[in-house]
Amino acid sequence: MNFTRWSARLPGTQRRAAARTDHQVTSDLRSDGTGSVPAARAEQLTGEAPPVPAVDELPVREVLDRVPALVALVHGPDHRLAYVNDAYVTAFGPRPTGDPVRQALPELDELGLFPLLDQVLRSGKPRTIKSRKAPDGRSYTFTCTPVTEGGGPGGAVLVFATDVTDHAEAAERLRASERRQRETAVTLQRSLLPQELEQPDDLRIAATYQPGGTEAAVGGDWYDVITLGGGRTALVIGDVMGRGVRAAAVMGQLRTAVRAYARLDLPPHEILQLLDGLAMEIDANQIATCVYAIHDPNEGRLVYASAGHLPILVRDESGVVQRADEPTGPPLGTGGWMHTSGSIALGPGSTAVLYTDGLVERRNEDLDEGIASLERALSGATGTPQVVCDRLVRAAGVTAEHDDDVAVLVLQHPAHTGPDSELFRNAALELLGGVEAAPRARAFASGVLTSWRFPVELHDLGVLAVSELVANSLQHGTPPMRLRLRRTDRRLIVEVTDGDDHLPRRRRAEPGDESGRGIAIVATIASAWGSRRTPGGGKAVWCEFGLPGGAK
Repeated sequence: MNFTRWSARLPGTQRRAAARTDHQVTSDLRSDGTGSVPAARAEQLTGEAPPVPAVDELPVREVLDRVPALVALVHGPDHRLAYVNDAYVTAFGPRPTGDPVRQALPELDELGLFPLLDQVLRSGKPRTIKSRKAPDGRSYTFTCTPVTEGGGPGGAVLVFATDVTDHAEAAERLRASERRQRETAVTLQRSLLPQELEQPDDLRIAATYQPGGTEAAVGGDWYDVITLGGGRTALVIGDVMGRGVRAAAVMGQLRTAVRAYARLDLPPHEILQLLDGLAMEIDANQIATCVYAIHDPNEGRLVYASAGHLPILVRDESGVVQRADEPTGPPLGTGGWMHTSGSIALGPGSTAVLYTDGLVERRNEDLDEGIASLERALSGATGTPQVVCDRLVRAAGVTAEHDDDVAVLVLQHPAHTGPDSELFRNAALELLGGVEAAPRARAFASGVLTSWRFPVELHDLGVLAVSELVANSLQHGTPPMRLRLRRTDRRLIVEVTDGDDHLPRRRRAEPGDESGRGIAIVATIASAWGSRRTPGGGKAVWCEFGLPGGAK
């Protein structure tokens, strides 16, 4: 600061004292390269501490030279160098010799800052680029500020770079940790889902799961396909509310429970009743939606029950889409609700879609609009189940950055024509009581199996199974009774229904017992057997045999 300007501000006596020692101050100025009076020396000369100088009186260059941040001043559209501070020189090395006004800043060009400098010159407004890695290996946040008002090609730009290397490295370590956690979380989620879908004889099935967003938290979306035997198939899809490992853990427990309950071959609404109670035991604060459906190829329908889940969509052979809206009960874990089952037609040539809300729910959009959009996409979606699945996901706009998990399960009941029609056959016989029922059933089965060109061994096993199941029904069941034979490309299925709901069980017959051996014989000769209650209050007992060379 200029001594004369400084002394002029002093009171009169101090100003005169200062004048008397002017030669001393002048000597100090000569010895101080900055041209300012050190505070301690000024206090010695005047007897009092000098006042704090105004900001506009500070030596700007001295301040910039001592700032730890990188500072550079460039002029004009060709980015001519006017000034760099000591920190800038330390980071990028000394400037080349020669006229500094003509020097450019190659490191700024390498960082891609020249377009930003041009933008600042044109707009006259400051701009900032965060965490850009410089040639010296460190990361800086660059702020470019116009020096002259109004901008223009002749103006100057002050470049101010703050070293944020520590923050950038910490952020990168955090991102890498999040990526590893997300990979682990997605692996956990996928491990809880079926690794390979079961493929029933009469259905073609595909599924897709896509985790939502880039967060490490996993979701609770899940699906499953369970073959029940006798040609019937259970299909399940659900969504545990919330995200995180807890939601995934609840999902895994529910999926395991569904597979166990499915072996009981209960109606869909009874399965949901069992799941509802289990969900409350697992976590009373965790709820889940779920649809459990059973497909029976002999009925041509999908029987289902829904616990707060989205409606099943079915596209028939002509392309018309139906929505299975009712009945729907509250989500699992709420308790106190008696679920009921409904049904929707799923004949040959039909396609059904089960899905979670991530496929159709969008912010600021009604859920019904999302479902209606999915219906339109399904009406025009043809091809294999996997092709349909992929098309529905694309039509819904689901990407890797989607903010919610998506699970989709697509099943088709193909229409068998040509050579395939010979591989899928049905035959049924109404059984009347009396001593002639069993011989007539055996004769009927023998004729059907012969017409289906089964090998002799399989023919004989099939007739024996028919004889034992019919005899068991005649002895323990009530009318109406019916025998049904079904063949697929993989197996022969024998089923007998009657009006009594008491389910048979396999037991060891004592030597003196006159009964109790029929089910044991069937269980021994067949590859699988089972029984279930039918909606009319009766039961069905079935067994099946694998065909030689048939697909497993």
